[in-house]
Amino acid sequence: MSRRTKQVADSIQRVLGETIQFELKDPRVSFATVVGVEVSADLQHARVRISVMGDETQRTETMQGLQRARGFLRRRVAEELRHMRFIPELHLELDTSLDYSMRIDEVLREVAREREQRVEDVEEVPETGEHSLDEGRSEE
Repeated sequence: MSRRTKQVADSIQRVLGETIQFELKDPRVSFATVVGVEVSADLQHARVRISVMGDETQRTETMQGLQRARGFLRRRVAEELRHMRFIPELHLELDTSLDYSMRIDEVLREVAREREQRVEDVEEVPETGEHSLDEGRSEE
């Protein structure tokens, strides 16, 4: 991504984030965050990744509300980026990377709990010599 496309993408992300948070009046659009924007090299298309908190129906409703407001969002971008000859067409996509990272975090916590349980189980073994941790070691 060139410096120019990166600047345009960052500006679009800022404008869309503020517009969604403060200007959209659609009650379906709630808890939506613009996670990232990728602009094509010719600046004609912008892929906007949006993260939505809530269950699947809330996400679907929010994305429908945002799709319906796409013209308004593009107009707000055009007002803010007056120096551009063409304003990119906005392609809104639901971003599920937050769900993925939360699932990974959950799995890691589960693994940590299992390890703690194993350590507790090993520590509870009686010191009769039957299941000692030093059983396989020979003294020299």
